[in-house]
Amino acid sequence: MLIEENALKHWIDNFYGYGSWQARFWFVGYEESGGEVPEEVADKVNYFNRVHASSDGALCDIRELYRHVAIQWDGPKKNLFTNRYEYRFDTNAIQHGVWKNLIAFEHGYRGEKVPDVLAYQKDAFASPATHKEALIPLYPLPSPHNHAWYYSWLDMPQLGFLKSRALYQEHAYQRRMQQILSNISAYKPELVLMYGMDNIITLKKTVQAFFPDAQFKMIKAIKLQIPQHHRADLHGTTLLITTQIPALRHNRIETGFDWEAFGKSVSL
Repeated sequence: MLIEENALKHWIDNFYGYGSWQARFWFVGYEESGGEVPEEVADKVNYFNRVHASSDGALCDIRELYRHVAIQWDGPKKNLFTNRYEYRFDTNAIQHGVWKNLIAFEHGYRGEKVPDVLAYQKDAFASPATHKEALIPLYPLPSPHNHAWYYSWLDMPQLGFLKSRALYQEHAYQRRMQQILSNISAYKPELVLMYGMDNIITLKKTVQAFFPDAQFKMIKAIKLQIPQHHRADLHGTTLLITTQIPALRHNRIETGFDWEAFGKSVSL
């Protein structure tokens, strides 16, 4: 299946993630995951173009979108799953390394016992019906773990900015941040956690341009417990920004933090 220019442009302009804007917790990652093969990107953008053609600003139902994204793996796992829904939400679903820590963070913040994380992932996480979590990428295009930029080869006259990641991010950043901040003002989530960010100075300036009275406080890291982060109050919404990703880097325990403890510390 080919990536179509109009569908890809519609995704870039209108895809903001999964769940519900009415959710209590917004988890804003640096970019949409995936994109190792063009077929996966095509599956996502074509589904979105078909189901969200009206550009009404609603977030996607992650379970429904994932049903339409075929697994393209080779190797021993090739025949275990046919689509992303089976991989993350069905009977034999695999626990997501980042989501498990976001779930722990959320329950720590709420002062509740962390549930069976895999069961919560399958049944409730980022469901638009529960209004508990929203998963929002700062940048919308699916990007693989190796951070390769596979979009430069696309011959799409409307999307010349895809020739480099820098051009694409320059094109997307201001509009997306303005929409996210506008929605924070409108929907007033209890907490917004922006994680894995590498542009914190720019982000803080953008936030303060939208919320002029916002004052950031930097909280230092506690090794293996609390990541360094920046905190501001946005008229009742707690905003946290951190460079840390809720997962181990290269599976090394010394790169991790206790995300349940992090959530508890924020709620104090």
